Amino acid sequence: MDATATQLTKNQAQVLQALSGAAGPVSAYTLLERLRGQGFRAPLQVYRALDKLIEYGMAHRIESMNAFVACAHPDHAHTCAVFAICDHCGRTEEFFDGAVGRRLGGWARDHAFKLDRTSIELRGTCSDCRP
Repeated sequence: MDATATQLTKNQAQVLQALSGAAGPVSAYTLLERLRGQGFRAPLQVYRALDKLIEYGMAHRIESMNAFVACAHPDHAHTCAVFAICDHCGRTEEFFDGAVGRRLGGWARDHAFKLDRTSIELRGTCSDCRP
Protein backbone atom coordinates (compact mmCIF):
# COMPACT_ATOMS: atom_id res chain seq x y z
CA MET A 1 0.00 0.00 0.00
CA ASP A 2 1.14 3.52 -0.59
CA ALA A 3 1.69 6.26 1.97
CA THR A 4 -2.04 7.00 1.93
CA ALA A 5 -2.59 3.75 3.84
CA THR A 6 -1.25 5.35 6.99
CA GLN A 7 -3.87 8.09 6.67
CA LEU A 8 -6.89 5.80 6.45
CA THR A 9 -9.72 6.33 8.89
CA LYS A 10 -10.82 3.43 11.06
CA ASN A 11 -13.78 2.72 8.76
CA GLN A 12 -11.63 2.89 5.62
CA ALA A 13 -9.08 0.50 7.13
CA GLN A 14 -11.80 -1.96 8.16
CA VAL A 15 -13.43 -1.88 4.72
CA LEU A 16 -10.05 -2.35 3.03
CA GLN A 17 -9.27 -5.29 5.30
CA ALA A 18 -12.65 -6.88 4.49
CA LEU A 19 -12.08 -6.36 0.75
CA SER A 20 -8.56 -7.76 0.95
CA GLY A 21 -9.81 -10.87 2.73
CA ALA A 22 -12.67 -11.51 0.32
CA ALA A 23 -12.45 -14.38 -2.14
CA GLY A 24 -13.83 -12.20 -4.94
CA PRO A 25 -15.76 -9.01 -5.61
CA VAL A 26 -18.22 -8.07 -2.87
CA SER A 27 -21.15 -5.68 -2.75
CA ALA A 28 -21.36 -2.80 -0.32
CA TYR A 29 -24.25 -4.55 1.42
CA THR A 30 -22.18 -7.71 1.87
CA LEU A 31 -19.42 -5.58 3.35
CA LEU A 32 -21.94 -3.96 5.67
CA GLU A 33 -23.10 -7.38 6.92
CA ARG A 34 -19.50 -8.51 7.47
CA LEU A 35 -18.63 -5.31 9.35
CA ARG A 36 -21.72 -4.94 11.58
CA GLY A 37 -19.80 -6.41 14.52
CA GLN A 38 -17.21 -3.65 14.11
CA GLY A 39 -19.71 -0.83 14.47
CA PHE A 40 -21.01 -0.40 10.93
CA ARG A 41 -24.73 0.33 10.94
CA ALA A 42 -25.58 2.00 7.62
CA PRO A 43 -24.67 1.50 3.97
CA LEU A 44 -23.51 5.12 3.80
CA GLN A 45 -20.59 4.28 6.13
CA VAL A 46 -19.42 1.60 3.72
CA TYR A 47 -19.97 3.72 0.59
CA ARG A 48 -18.02 6.65 2.05
CA ALA A 49 -15.10 4.38 2.89
CA LEU A 50 -15.24 2.74 -0.55
CA ASP A 51 -15.29 6.13 -2.30
CA LYS A 52 -12.09 7.16 -0.51
CA LEU A 53 -10.38 3.82 -1.09
CA ILE A 54 -11.16 4.11 -4.80
CA GLU A 55 -9.90 7.71 -4.81
CA TYR A 56 -6.66 6.54 -3.14
CA GLY A 57 -6.26 3.75 -5.73
CA MET A 58 -6.63 1.05 -3.10
CA ALA A 59 -9.92 -0.41 -4.35
CA HIS A 60 -11.86 -0.72 -7.59
CA ARG A 61 -15.52 -0.95 -8.49
CA ILE A 62 -16.45 -3.78 -10.82
CA GLU A 63 -19.20 -1.98 -12.72
CA SER A 64 -20.90 -4.99 -14.29
CA MET A 65 -21.29 -6.67 -10.89
CA ASN A 66 -21.91 -3.54 -8.80
CA ALA A 67 -19.22 -4.90 -6.50
CA PHE A 68 -15.81 -3.92 -5.19
CA VAL A 69 -12.33 -5.45 -4.93
CA ALA A 70 -9.14 -4.42 -3.22
CA CYS A 71 -6.56 -3.19 -5.71
CA ALA A 72 -4.07 -5.94 -6.55
CA HIS A 73 -1.39 -3.32 -7.29
CA PRO A 74 -1.90 -0.43 -4.84
CA ASP A 75 1.75 0.60 -5.08
CA HIS A 76 1.40 1.49 -8.78
CA ALA A 77 -0.22 4.70 -9.97
CA HIS A 78 -2.58 3.69 -12.74
CA THR A 79 -5.46 5.03 -14.72
CA CYS A 80 -6.34 1.82 -16.56
CA ALA A 81 -7.29 -1.30 -14.64
CA VAL A 82 -8.26 -4.47 -16.49
CA PHE A 83 -10.30 -7.20 -14.82
CA ALA A 84 -10.73 -10.77 -16.06
CA ILE A 85 -13.95 -12.07 -14.49
CA CYS A 86 -15.02 -15.71 -14.60
CA ASP A 87 -18.76 -15.99 -15.24
CA HIS A 88 -18.83 -19.41 -13.53
CA CYS A 89 -16.95 -19.00 -10.23
CA GLY A 90 -16.65 -15.22 -10.03
CA ARG A 91 -12.87 -15.26 -9.74
CA THR A 92 -11.60 -11.83 -10.66
CA GLU A 93 -8.04 -11.05 -11.63
CA GLU A 94 -6.70 -7.54 -12.03
CA PHE A 95 -3.90 -6.77 -14.45
CA PHE A 96 -2.45 -3.92 -16.45
CA ASP A 97 -1.58 -3.67 -20.09
CA GLY A 98 0.64 -0.67 -20.78
CA ALA A 99 -0.10 -0.75 -24.51
CA VAL A 100 -3.84 -0.53 -23.91
CA GLY A 101 -3.35 2.29 -21.41
CA ARG A 102 -1.17 4.23 -23.85
CA ARG A 103 -3.62 3.73 -26.70
CA LEU A 104 -6.57 4.91 -24.63
CA GLY A 105 -4.53 7.85 -23.35
CA GLY A 106 -3.61 8.74 -26.93
CA TRP A 107 -7.23 8.64 -28.01
CA ALA A 108 -8.17 10.89 -25.09
CA ARG A 109 -5.46 13.41 -26.02
CA ASP A 110 -6.45 13.34 -29.71
CA HIS A 111 -10.08 14.03 -28.80
CA ALA A 112 -9.40 16.59 -26.04
CA PHE A 113 -11.03 14.24 -23.54
CA LYS A 114 -9.90 14.48 -19.91
CA LEU A 115 -9.46 10.87 -18.90
CA ASP A 116 -9.55 10.31 -15.15
CA ARG A 117 -9.47 6.52 -15.06
CA THR A 118 -10.42 3.54 -17.14
CA SER A 119 -11.78 0.18 -16.10
CA ILE A 120 -12.00 -2.65 -18.61
CA GLU A 121 -13.85 -5.85 -17.79
CA LEU A 122 -13.20 -9.10 -19.63
CA ARG A 123 -15.91 -11.72 -19.07
CA GLY A 124 -15.40 -15.39 -19.75
CA THR A 125 -14.32 -18.66 -18.16
CA CYS A 126 -11.20 -19.10 -16.04
CA SER A 127 -8.82 -22.03 -16.46
CA ASP A 128 -10.21 -23.77 -13.34
CA CYS A 129 -13.79 -23.74 -14.72
CA ARG A 130 -12.99 -24.64 -18.34
CA PRO A 131 -13.62 -28.30 -19.17
